[in-house]
Amino acid sequence: MSKLYDAIISQNVPEVKRLLEIDPPAIDEQVDGAPLSFLAARTGNLALVRYIVEYSRASFNTFDGRHRHILHYAAESGSVEVCRYLVERVGMDPTTGDMSLMTPYEIAAQCGHRELTAYFAQVCGAELSRMYKNPILTGMHSDPSICRVGEDYYMVHSSFIFFPCIPISHSRDLIHWETIGHAITNPEWADIDHLEGGRGYWAADISYYKGKFYVCATYRMNDDGTVYRKQIVVSSDRPEGPYSKPAVIEEDGIDPSIFNDDDGRRYMLLNRGARIFELNEDATEKIGEATLLFYGDHKRAPEGPHLLKKDGYYYLFEAEGGTGLTHRITVSRADSLFGVYEPCPYNPIMRQEDPAAPIQRCGHGKPVMTQNGEWFMVYLCGRQVDGKYSILGRETALDPITWTADGWPIVNRRKGPGYLQKKPDLPECILEDDCTLDLAKREISPIWVTPRAPEEGAIGIEDHILYLKGSKAPLSDVASRNILLRRQTDFCFTAQAEFSLQELCGEQSEGLIGYYDENTWLTFGLHQTPEGCAVYVTEHIGHEDIVHEPVYLSVENALSITYKVETDFLRRHFSFHLDGQPWQDYETLENVYYLCDEAIQMGKRFTGAMIGMYAYAGEKPYTARVLGFSYGAK
Repeated sequence: MSKLYDAIISQNVPEVKRLLEIDPPAIDEQVDGAPLSFLAARTGNLALVRYIVEYSRASFNTFDGRHRHILHYAAESGSVEVCRYLVERVGMDPTTGDMSLMTPYEIAAQCGHRELTAYFAQVCGAELSRMYKNPILTGMHSDPSICRVGEDYYMVHSSFIFFPCIPISHSRDLIHWETIGHAITNPEWADIDHLEGGRGYWAADISYYKGKFYVCATYRMNDDGTVYRKQIVVSSDRPEGPYSKPAVIEEDGIDPSIFNDDDGRRYMLLNRGARIFELNEDATEKIGEATLLFYGDHKRAPEGPHLLKKDGYYYLFEAEGGTGLTHRITVSRADSLFGVYEPCPYNPIMRQEDPAAPIQRCGHGKPVMTQNGEWFMVYLCGRQVDGKYSILGRETALDPITWTADGWPIVNRRKGPGYLQKKPDLPECILEDDCTLDLAKREISPIWVTPRAPEEGAIGIEDHILYLKGSKAPLSDVASRNILLRRQTDFCFTAQAEFSLQELCGEQSEGLIGYYDENTWLTFGLHQTPEGCAVYVTEHIGHEDIVHEPVYLSVENALSITYKVETDFLRRHFSFHLDGQPWQDYETLENVYYLCDEAIQMGKRFTGAMIGMYAYAGEKPYTARVLGFSYGAK
């Protein structure tokens, strides 16, 4: 270690001053990835920190390898003086998250620094128990749309080729959400059985009009015809459904939303930019030609248009820049519906400016006002592993909107996505954790989906057993059904499933599955081989199958087998046990990068990793019997 490091750790301020006068760049040295200025803050010595801040060449817009800034280190010390100085004089934010979304505020609380925690509560305007973290919905929850009816909030997301289609979630506090139904539950109405992964239902929107809920979405077809996109609209007098048969709107584009004007006329908006056309009263027919309202401020990939009328203005929100790292939300306004629209001088009103930050891809937002007059924006975001792989898919975040003196909406004071925010002024509603498969119920929780619609009667619960009929088609075929999945909502989790032992034949198999689409998945389960019954992992990446070494089993007197996967980011460890026998380690895969958008160039990759159970029958009928499933974050 250097002499400067020794002087900082020993808190010898005169020696630090002497060494930096001789060699000013020495302050930029790092120890284990941390700048020396950060280590000085960890000492809690105010004189030392003040000298480095005010007289050295250290920069304070820098982060360590975990994306922690200097206040994270100061919080470890518990020094209120140092943290107050960094917050009030240097402008450091106690709610900035590191790569694990950990903030200085939370570090102070975890370390038991009560006075410092109280100071951060004062700065943030709320105790830690009255704060929430982004994303509010983890895992695949892309393209959120929200509406409020009285004291209840409803949200919808893209569902792509997963069935039932278009999940509908309910909340009363904007933080805790429960899936209560789907907009399309009839397999014939869904019409997704032939669609490739990543297509299907895109960018749904939910609205409320004269006692009915309306959900619209883009129906994205395969690229094998002349028409690729249509819009659908369904309605119901109950938010959870059932909803009407989809009405088809023959207009090209994506990301539809419905706007109801004060005069009772109804409109649909679509990209590119924001095009608008009139609908009939029940929103089942297009009765006017599409007109471009405004192309967008950034003018690259403008989409996701939403209209809000407030204080005499029509505010037009758009997602721009594409759904990658340049994604953003912009707003423009006009004093009449058809404009001319003036872009906001503060655009983009939401964008992640730091390419190394943990939350990226921020865009596709829609505002909502609470019954108490507070404003918030829901929007999509993404978190990457190793700065490359969005394995959880695009998630949903929530940040407050403030209105400027000149009448423009600003999201999170234009600081980008919030990591730790003050909760809305609403009664908190804690929901039960729905991580297990409750076999005591006859109905499967709506968090469970299948890629495309399952065969009739193929999945059901009876006498506390889940029956899962094996598909004839292999998992790499769009005709493969009966794969029961839930979103992977955590980077680190453990999942396990217990299956009743039954005789397999031919190529039949069953077990756990990690699924992205028909092009990328992995299985861990039981197979019948010419050498006997075996457990092994298969990875399917594009056109390649990687079959790992089998472990042959003697299943005499055993009634069930349990499969377990322990996941740490891209690493997955597999183990299993027969009932009455100890756990047996199988194998560890170090890099399942392929379960994400960025893995390979095949089809439309907009979804996210799923986890669940599969059964493959082949030519001879076979039904797996599942005795239990659990999922838990680590």
